[in-house]
Amino acid sequence: MKQLFDTLQRVAKFLGACLSVILKRFLLYWRKNWGHKIVVILISIVIVGIGTMYGIARWYIWSERNVPLTLGVSYIPDYASSLGLNPKTTMEALINDLHVKNFRLVSYWSDIEPTPGHYNFSMLDWEFAQADKAHAKITLAIGLRQPRWPECHAPGWINTAGPESTWVPQLESYMTAVINRYKTNPALSSYQLENEFFNTGFGECNNADRNRLINEFTLVKKLDPNHPIIISRSNNYIGLPLGKPTPDISAISVYRRVWSPPIGRYFEYPFPAWYYAFLAGANEILTGKNSILHELQAEPWPPNGLSIPQSSLAEQNQSMNAKILKNYINFGKATGMKTIYLWGAEYWYYRKVILHDPSMWNVAKKEFS
Repeated sequence: MKQLFDTLQRVAKFLGACLSVILKRFLLYWRKNWGHKIVVILISIVIVGIGTMYGIARWYIWSERNVPLTLGVSYIPDYASSLGLNPKTTMEALINDLHVKNFRLVSYWSDIEPTPGHYNFSMLDWEFAQADKAHAKITLAIGLRQPRWPECHAPGWINTAGPESTWVPQLESYMTAVINRYKTNPALSSYQLENEFFNTGFGECNNADRNRLINEFTLVKKLDPNHPIIISRSNNYIGLPLGKPTPDISAISVYRRVWSPPIGRYFEYPFPAWYYAFLAGANEILTGKNSILHELQAEPWPPNGLSIPQSSLAEQNQSMNAKILKNYINFGKATGMKTIYLWGAEYWYYRKVILHDPSMWNVAKKEFS
């Protein structure tokens, strides 16, 4: 105990000496001219701002320290099929081999209502049945904009570039059908309304009107007041979700290494884990709502718009492999958010059964066990 106390004393003395030197330098710089004074003021503002953000981040991480970790995956049958996988076999493997107990599922409008007024719930019914049988829980994406490219999944008979009066009533009818079908299902735990709704720089979407989002939120609450609604924000924007509607749970998507067309190479976001802890902590202070990490990158981001099957394994390894997956999961845990959904579970299975490389599957298996 005495050794620890002595160590802390030495650290405090060192930090005090560093602060003293910095203050003396600032004072010397301050006395020179007005230009120097402005520089000192700006640097001080930056230091205070970053210090405040870091303090909020540490508070949030500390406040969540005793909350158990909930680990889940996003799962999209259409994406599994695009990788050459059997979508049912893939989900069964996630449940029976990885023992996944939390799924983020989609209800693409284009799949469920391929023709006006005719609904096809067969695949989604099957997914719910598998989750229910395994005592797993589901957060269900609803609305026009849902996870994966092209983000907005309207059926071919709808033109979302037209006036809202020509398509929003049909959108609300489809949403009503989905909610009424699953709101009493024991596997349902929450809804995700409109994935990254205000991320207008990504996806093939025509409409990001806040009033539409507010109206959809009101509709969902009216149809099912018993399940919480999640609204997600995109990766690295510093703004806080203070406008209406106020979700029951705020969600953050985190991507670390992506292909950047403007610079023609891979780019890794420099934000540390505590930055996302700050976003979650500030959101909780201002709104009283908790945050979850709803989409943590766990698959490659191929270059030049190529799909994963079009990319070599060596290329895929540039942005995702077993080591990177482990590091990203640890990064997600370091944010302090205790509900984390990994993005790319279909890819782990593709890599295992088609590329004959089970390394990422094995990393995930250890995490879920």
